[in-house]
Amino acid sequence: MPTHGSMTKAGKVRSQTPKIPAKPKRNLPPRIRNRREYWIRKRKEQGLPVPTVVPPSSVPKKK
Repeated sequence: MPTHGSMTKAGKVRSQTPKIPAKPKRNLPPRIRNRREYWIRKRKEQGLPVPTVVPPSSVPKKK
């Protein structure tokens, strides 16, 4: 059965395509954003200060 092309040409087009740098992501993924919003909401309920930037390490992870 004939093949669709020789193996010597495999990946030719992809390797010739110029690499375009990725655009920076503007928003957090929904799972992380929801966790952060939950953390802020709970801090406000308890009357604790909410920092302007919430580090992800301060958010408790579920076990």
